[in-house]
Amino acid sequence: MKSLLTVEDLAVEFRISNSKLRAPDGISFSVMENECVGLVGESGSGKSVTALAIMNLVPAPQGRIIRGKIIFEGLDLLAINKHPRGTKISMVFQNPMNSLNPNIKIGKQLTEVLQEHYNLNYREAMERVIRVMQELGIPDPEKMIDRYPFEYSGGMRQRTMIAMAVLCNPKLLIADEPTTALDVTIQAQIIQLFKKLKEKSRTSILFISHDLSVISQIADRIIVMYAGKICEISPTTDLFRNPLHPYTAGLINSIPGANERGTKLMAIPGNIPDLTNPPEGCRFHPRCSRKLPICSRKEPPVILYEQRSVSCWLYEGVNT
Repeated sequence: MKSLLTVEDLAVEFRISNSKLRAPDGISFSVMENECVGLVGESGSGKSVTALAIMNLVPAPQGRIIRGKIIFEGLDLLAINKHPRGTKISMVFQNPMNSLNPNIKIGKQLTEVLQEHYNLNYREAMERVIRVMQELGIPDPEKMIDRYPFEYSGGMRQRTMIAMAVLCNPKLLIADEPTTALDVTIQAQIIQLFKKLKEKSRTSILFISHDLSVISQIADRIIVMYAGKICEISPTTDLFRNPLHPYTAGLINSIPGANERGTKLMAIPGNIPDLTNPPEGCRFHPRCSRKLPICSRKEPPVILYEQRSVSCWLYEGVNT
């Protein structure tokens, strides 16, 4: 497969009072054509900021990209004047109620996307909007376009955000926690929706979540982040069968099983570190049960292991 998006050594810095924090901090990964890549990790690991950096939407002046490259279709998005946001790259934001304007009807908000990017007249744009809404399973779109966001259910608002993101047939769709706050039935519907988009339109997807069980249902590969760093990148099946990084293993072990009712849930001890003063060496070592003496002194390198990558001293010197 050909690479559509390549992120190289990306670091984003935020100023908070008299302190600075970096998340993400020197991460590298790729998304191939017609591939769904899951980006998972605890809150505060830098997942959403990574997405905002790709979209060139890092909030200024508090935040800024201090180094790295974001290569999309051979062009560095950080070095060009016109970002392909909304046309070739689109994003489904985390909270649709905050992303949609409560004072404007849904139809007008969606048609504005096509009028802005393609200079379509209102009638042409509305025809396209209704067709996309039908494809995404929004019932009776001719009537729904005349409603306001608060008149939609949570699932319908999320479908509307997806419709807005795919109106221009993007090559890359970034979904930031698109199933958060939805019940499991609606979650399953939204996941199926993304699968159909990938199959029908051959759209590449970067799917962000803190929930590995959700990611496992859609991702071809999974990137595991912790405290601004990437711990592991692996095909989904391999990651669940044999997690390499102790943090990944902890996340998988903490997923409750269907037959474990009444048993104590597994948990990773401790908390994510303060990124204004991150620990020396591996950032996970204060919580790791398998740490070595070197883990607290030196940051682990990225080690290729059986067509996977892991940043952990446990694999230093292992034949790859």
